[in-house]
Amino acid sequence: MQPLSIKNADLRQIRLIATDLDGTLTKKGKFSPKLLQTLEKLAKHDITVLIVTGRSVAWVDGIRTYLPIEGAIAENGGIYFPSSHDEPEILISIDNLVSHRQALRETFQELQNFFPHLEESFDNTFRITDWTFELQGLTLSDLQKINQFCQSKNWSFTYSTIQCHIKPLQQNKANSLLQVLKKHFSILSPYEVMTVGDSLNDEPLFNPELFPISVGVANISHYLSQLKHSPRYITNKPECDGFSELANLILSQKNL
Repeated sequence: MQPLSIKNADLRQIRLIATDLDGTLTKKGKFSPKLLQTLEKLAKHDITVLIVTGRSVAWVDGIRTYLPIEGAIAENGGIYFPSSHDEPEILISIDNLVSHRQALRETFQELQNFFPHLEESFDNTFRITDWTFELQGLTLSDLQKINQFCQSKNWSFTYSTIQCHIKPLQQNKANSLLQVLKKHFSILSPYEVMTVGDSLNDEPLFNPELFPISVGVANISHYLSQLKHSPRYITNKPECDGFSELANLILSQKNL
Protein backbone atom coordinates (compact mmCIF):
# COMPACT_ATOMS: atom_id res chain seq x y z
CA MET A 1 0.00 0.00 0.00
CA GLN A 2 1.43 3.37 -1.07
CA PRO A 3 1.40 6.37 1.30
CA LEU A 4 -1.38 8.88 0.69
CA SER A 5 0.09 11.41 -1.75
CA ILE A 6 -1.05 14.99 -1.24
CA LYS A 7 1.03 18.01 -2.19
CA ASN A 8 2.86 19.33 0.87
CA ALA A 9 1.89 22.87 -0.12
CA ASP A 10 -1.78 21.86 0.06
CA LEU A 11 -1.33 20.24 3.47
CA ARG A 12 0.52 23.17 5.04
CA GLN A 13 -2.27 25.60 4.14
CA ILE A 14 -5.11 23.63 5.75
CA ARG A 15 -6.76 25.43 8.68
CA LEU A 16 -10.25 23.89 8.57
CA ILE A 17 -11.51 20.38 7.80
CA ALA A 18 -15.18 20.04 6.83
CA THR A 19 -15.99 16.37 7.14
CA ASP A 20 -18.87 13.97 6.79
CA LEU A 21 -19.66 11.79 9.80
CA ASP A 22 -21.08 8.31 9.09
CA GLY A 23 -18.61 6.19 7.17
CA THR A 24 -15.97 8.91 7.45
CA LEU A 25 -15.49 9.51 11.16
CA THR A 26 -17.12 6.28 12.31
CA LYS A 27 -15.80 2.74 12.17
CA LYS A 28 -18.41 0.05 11.58
CA GLY A 29 -21.05 2.57 12.64
CA LYS A 30 -19.43 3.62 15.92
CA PHE A 31 -17.09 6.25 17.32
CA SER A 32 -13.71 4.93 18.38
CA PRO A 33 -10.94 6.04 20.76
CA LYS A 34 -8.82 6.73 17.66
CA LEU A 35 -11.36 9.28 16.45
CA LEU A 36 -11.33 11.20 19.72
CA GLN A 37 -7.54 11.15 19.80
CA THR A 38 -7.38 12.41 16.21
CA LEU A 39 -9.86 15.23 16.82
CA GLU A 40 -8.01 16.27 19.97
CA LYS A 41 -4.68 16.38 18.11
CA LEU A 42 -6.19 18.53 15.38
CA ALA A 43 -7.67 20.93 17.93
CA LYS A 44 -4.33 21.15 19.75
CA HIS A 45 -2.71 22.30 16.50
CA ASP A 46 -5.47 24.84 15.78
CA ILE A 47 -7.04 22.85 12.94
CA THR A 48 -10.76 23.58 13.04
CA VAL A 49 -13.11 20.65 12.39
CA LEU A 50 -16.68 21.11 11.17
CA ILE A 51 -18.98 18.14 10.73
CA VAL A 52 -21.28 18.21 7.69
CA THR A 53 -23.75 15.36 8.01
CA GLY A 54 -27.12 14.09 6.88
CA ARG A 55 -28.02 13.27 10.48
CA SER A 56 -30.98 14.97 12.14
CA VAL A 57 -30.85 18.18 14.18
CA ALA A 58 -31.55 16.27 17.39
CA TRP A 59 -28.67 13.89 16.79
CA VAL A 60 -26.22 16.65 15.84
CA ASP A 61 -27.25 18.78 18.81
CA GLY A 62 -26.03 15.94 21.00
CA ILE A 63 -22.69 15.17 19.39
CA ARG A 64 -21.57 18.80 19.21
CA THR A 65 -21.53 18.78 22.99
CA TYR A 66 -19.24 15.77 23.32
CA LEU A 67 -16.82 15.94 20.39
CA PRO A 68 -13.93 18.45 20.21
CA ILE A 69 -15.29 20.19 17.11
CA GLU A 70 -16.04 23.81 16.23
CA GLY A 71 -19.54 23.23 14.85
CA ALA A 72 -21.78 20.94 12.84
CA ILE A 73 -24.14 21.17 9.88
CA ALA A 74 -27.13 18.82 10.04
CA GLU A 75 -29.67 17.40 7.58
CA ASN A 76 -27.45 17.69 4.49
CA GLY A 77 -27.21 21.43 4.81
CA GLY A 78 -30.41 22.42 6.54
CA ILE A 79 -29.19 23.67 9.90
CA TYR A 80 -25.91 24.81 11.46
CA PHE A 81 -24.92 24.47 15.12
CA PRO A 82 -22.04 26.92 15.73
CA SER A 83 -20.89 25.52 19.07
CA SER A 84 -22.08 23.58 22.07
CA HIS A 85 -23.90 26.58 23.56
CA ASP A 86 -25.02 28.71 20.61
CA GLU A 87 -28.47 28.59 19.04
CA PRO A 88 -28.78 26.70 15.73
CA GLU A 89 -29.13 28.58 12.45
CA ILE A 90 -31.56 27.43 9.74
CA LEU A 91 -29.65 27.72 6.47
CA ILE A 92 -32.55 27.51 4.01
CA SER A 93 -35.68 29.60 3.61
CA ILE A 94 -38.79 27.89 4.97
CA ASP A 95 -41.93 30.03 5.25
CA ASN A 96 -43.89 27.65 7.45
CA LEU A 97 -42.30 24.62 9.10
CA VAL A 98 -45.62 22.81 9.60
CA SER A 99 -46.66 23.05 5.95
CA HIS A 100 -43.09 22.24 4.89
CA ARG A 101 -43.15 18.98 6.83
CA GLN A 102 -46.61 18.15 5.49
CA ALA A 103 -45.45 18.65 1.90
CA LEU A 104 -42.50 16.33 2.52
CA ARG A 105 -44.83 13.74 4.05
CA GLU A 106 -47.16 13.85 1.05
CA THR A 107 -44.25 13.32 -1.36
CA PHE A 108 -43.06 10.33 0.66
CA GLN A 109 -46.56 8.84 0.72
CA GLU A 110 -46.78 9.20 -3.05
CA LEU A 111 -43.46 7.38 -3.36
CA GLN A 112 -44.88 4.54 -1.28
CA ASN A 113 -47.47 3.99 -3.99
CA PHE A 114 -44.61 2.94 -6.29
CA PHE A 115 -42.36 1.44 -3.59
CA PRO A 116 -44.66 0.01 -0.88
CA HIS A 117 -41.76 -1.32 1.20
CA LEU A 118 -40.31 2.15 1.90
CA GLU A 119 -39.96 2.77 5.63
CA GLU A 120 -39.59 6.14 7.32
CA SER A 121 -36.25 6.41 9.15
CA PHE A 122 -36.29 6.13 12.93
CA ASP A 123 -35.01 9.69 13.34
CA ASN A 124 -37.32 11.32 10.79
CA THR A 125 -39.66 12.53 13.53
CA PHE A 126 -36.87 14.74 14.88
CA ARG A 127 -36.03 16.42 11.57
CA ILE A 128 -36.91 19.91 10.42
CA THR A 129 -35.74 20.51 6.85
CA ASP A 130 -35.64 17.10 5.14
CA TRP A 131 -37.49 13.76 5.13
CA THR A 132 -35.62 10.49 5.44
CA PHE A 133 -36.39 6.85 4.75
CA GLU A 134 -34.39 3.64 4.84
CA LEU A 135 -32.01 2.76 2.02
CA GLN A 136 -32.28 -0.99 2.56
CA GLY A 137 -33.88 -2.93 -0.26
CA LEU A 138 -33.47 -0.25 -2.94
CA THR A 139 -31.51 -0.93 -6.13
CA LEU A 140 -29.58 1.69 -8.07
CA SER A 141 -32.40 1.70 -10.61
CA ASP A 142 -34.93 2.31 -7.82
CA LEU A 143 -32.87 5.21 -6.51
CA GLN A 144 -32.67 6.78 -9.94
CA LYS A 145 -36.46 6.54 -10.33
CA ILE A 146 -36.98 8.06 -6.88
CA ASN A 147 -34.64 10.90 -7.81
CA GLN A 148 -36.62 11.62 -10.99
CA PHE A 149 -39.91 11.54 -9.08
CA CYS A 150 -38.64 13.96 -6.42
CA GLN A 151 -37.40 16.36 -9.07
CA SER A 152 -40.79 16.29 -10.76
CA LYS A 153 -42.24 17.44 -7.42
CA ASN A 154 -39.63 20.23 -7.08
CA TRP A 155 -37.62 18.45 -4.41
CA SER A 156 -34.05 17.25 -4.53
CA PHE A 157 -33.03 13.75 -3.50
CA THR A 158 -29.84 12.17 -2.25
CA TYR A 159 -28.74 9.17 -0.24
CA SER A 160 -25.87 8.10 1.96
CA THR A 161 -24.69 4.74 3.23
CA ILE A 162 -27.59 4.64 5.67
CA GLN A 163 -30.53 6.78 4.54
CA CYS A 164 -32.39 8.43 1.67
CA HIS A 165 -33.23 12.14 1.86
CA ILE A 166 -35.98 14.23 0.27
CA LYS A 167 -35.09 17.90 0.64
CA PRO A 168 -35.45 21.42 -0.83
CA LEU A 169 -33.83 21.92 -4.23
CA GLN A 170 -30.90 24.09 -3.12
CA GLN A 171 -30.22 22.22 0.11
CA ASN A 172 -26.92 20.37 -0.04
CA LYS A 173 -23.68 20.13 1.88
CA ALA A 174 -21.75 22.47 -0.39
CA ASN A 175 -24.25 25.34 -0.34
CA SER A 176 -24.57 25.19 3.43
CA LEU A 177 -20.83 24.95 4.01
CA LEU A 178 -20.22 27.99 1.81
CA GLN A 179 -22.79 29.94 3.87
CA VAL A 180 -21.16 28.93 7.13
CA LEU A 181 -17.66 29.71 5.89
CA LYS A 182 -18.71 33.14 4.67
CA LYS A 183 -20.41 34.04 7.95
CA HIS A 184 -18.17 32.38 10.55
CA PHE A 185 -14.81 31.79 8.85
CA SER A 186 -14.60 34.59 6.31
CA ILE A 187 -10.84 35.03 6.72
CA LEU A 188 -10.16 31.60 5.23
CA SER A 189 -9.43 31.11 1.55
CA PRO A 190 -10.73 28.04 -0.35
CA TYR A 191 -7.19 26.59 -0.22
CA GLU A 192 -7.24 26.63 3.58
CA VAL A 193 -10.35 24.40 3.68
CA MET A 194 -10.29 20.64 3.15
CA THR A 195 -13.52 18.72 2.56
CA VAL A 196 -13.80 15.00 3.38
CA GLY A 197 -16.50 12.41 2.69
CA ASP A 198 -17.37 8.86 1.73
CA SER A 199 -20.71 8.75 -0.05
CA LEU A 200 -23.02 10.10 -2.74
CA ASN A 201 -24.44 12.88 -0.57
CA ASP A 202 -20.88 14.16 -0.10
CA GLU A 203 -20.46 14.77 -3.83
CA PRO A 204 -21.14 18.54 -3.57
CA LEU A 205 -18.12 18.76 -1.26
CA PHE A 206 -15.93 17.35 -4.05
CA ASN A 207 -16.73 20.12 -6.55
CA PRO A 208 -13.26 21.50 -7.41
CA GLU A 209 -14.65 24.91 -8.37
CA LEU A 210 -15.89 25.35 -4.80
CA PHE A 211 -13.48 23.23 -2.77
CA PRO A 212 -10.13 22.68 -4.52
CA ILE A 213 -8.75 20.36 -1.82
CA SER A 214 -11.15 17.45 -1.29
CA VAL A 215 -10.54 13.94 0.03
CA GLY A 216 -12.53 10.74 0.00
CA VAL A 217 -11.81 8.02 2.53
CA ALA A 218 -11.15 4.70 0.82
CA ASN A 219 -14.75 3.46 1.00
CA ILE A 220 -15.75 6.22 -1.45
CA SER A 221 -14.59 3.76 -4.12
CA HIS A 222 -18.06 2.13 -3.99
CA TYR A 223 -19.60 5.32 -5.40
CA LEU A 224 -16.97 6.70 -7.79
CA SER A 225 -18.84 5.54 -10.90
CA GLN A 226 -21.92 7.48 -9.76
CA LEU A 227 -20.21 10.74 -8.88
CA LYS A 228 -20.21 13.78 -11.11
CA HIS A 229 -17.43 15.27 -8.98
CA SER A 230 -14.84 12.92 -7.53
CA PRO A 231 -12.54 13.80 -4.62
CA ARG A 232 -9.11 15.12 -5.56
CA TYR A 233 -7.43 12.64 -3.21
CA ILE A 234 -8.43 9.26 -1.74
CA THR A 235 -7.01 7.76 1.44
CA ASN A 236 -5.62 4.24 1.55
CA LYS A 237 -7.70 3.29 4.57
CA PRO A 238 -11.48 3.37 4.96
CA GLU A 239 -13.73 5.17 7.45
CA CYS A 240 -12.17 6.60 10.61
CA ASP A 241 -8.82 4.98 9.85
CA GLY A 242 -8.71 6.94 6.59
CA PHE A 243 -9.58 10.18 8.36
CA SER A 244 -6.82 9.56 10.90
CA GLU A 245 -4.40 8.79 8.08
CA LEU A 246 -5.29 12.15 6.53
CA ALA A 247 -5.09 14.06 9.83
CA ASN A 248 -1.65 12.65 10.62
CA LEU A 249 -0.43 13.72 7.20
CA ILE A 250 -1.66 17.29 7.80
CA LEU A 251 -0.13 17.38 11.25
CA SER A 252 3.20 16.08 9.97
CA GLN A 253 3.48 19.23 7.84
CA LYS A 254 2.43 21.51 10.69
CA ASN A 255 5.26 20.10 12.81
CA LEU A 256 8.01 20.84 10.27
